[in-house]
Amino acid sequence: MALLLSLQTVCPLCPSTSQPLRTATHAKLSPADSFSPPHDRNSYAPARCNSMAVGHMLARRFGLPLLTKAVSSRRAITTQRFGRARTVALAAWKQEVLWAEAPLVEVERAAESLYHVVLDISDNPELMAGHTTPGQFVQVRVGDSNPAFLAIASPPATSSGGSLEFLIKYVEGSTAGFLCNLRKGDTVELSQVLGNGFDIRQISPPEKYSAVFLFATGAGISPIRSLLESGLEASKRSDVTLYYGVRNLQRMAYQERFKEWESSGVKIVPVLSQPNDDWAGERGYVQDVTSLLASNGVSKERILKNF
Repeated sequence: MALLLSLQTVCPLCPSTSQPLRTATHAKLSPADSFSPPHDRNSYAPARCNSMAVGHMLARRFGLPLLTKAVSSRRAITTQRFGRARTVALAAWKQEVLWAEAPLVEVERAAESLYHVVLDISDNPELMAGHTTPGQFVQVRVGDSNPAFLAIASPPATSSGGSLEFLIKYVEGSTAGFLCNLRKGDTVELSQVLGNGFDIRQISPPEKYSAVFLFATGAGISPIRSLLESGLEASKRSDVTLYYGVRNLQRMAYQERFKEWESSGVKIVPVLSQPNDDWAGERGYVQDVTSLLASNGVSKERILKNF
């Protein structure tokens, strides 16, 4: 069995997460090692949330091979410009960052406070050659803004077609907010694809790892979408369930994709923290599922994360 966990950076339900973390510790299959660059609220460091998780229905269902954590040393970002459109930087995880201009193809509302953004990367295929695994990310800058770390929502096959798709939470005054306010044809600066993404080998072959549990909140559904549409082989497993937590259905993105995901063998369980009175589904918070499982005897090292 396996559990994959994806959380948005800032939990809108918990005041304790109103500020982003400066560093993050990532599991082995993480899109990036620990980093501490200047980043905004939509950056890729996970927030802490003290909210309660889904419930005891999950407590007895998980197990997974151990993963060791890989944490790199902190290192400040340094930047040097080469020409008009390219920038090279050394990031906190000691990976050289390349920058190139990318025009926006599409910016549209996906849910309350969430936007579907598509960037044209056809002019810089060399920067996208590393997009091979769901769960990877890029950095994006708008003008002189701090870089935002954005999980790629589209599967790797989409980048080979010349585009990258994102689900971005709008936060006024942040790089993410600037990006959501742009229009088709506007240009941003985009890094190459970074991070290792989800190590699918940890849950392969599907006959051996027959149950996979996925958790996401808010914009954290982005890398999970990439995973689901990249070939999770859900039809070959006995149980693939996605627990998707949001405040209410108005904040739940990708509902139009649910039928497609379900047809591939994925069971989708919406979990609402502030539903309408007529809501008959699951209630609660997904954010603190790691603590819930640990309190029920599941080792944290047995939980695969994308951060």
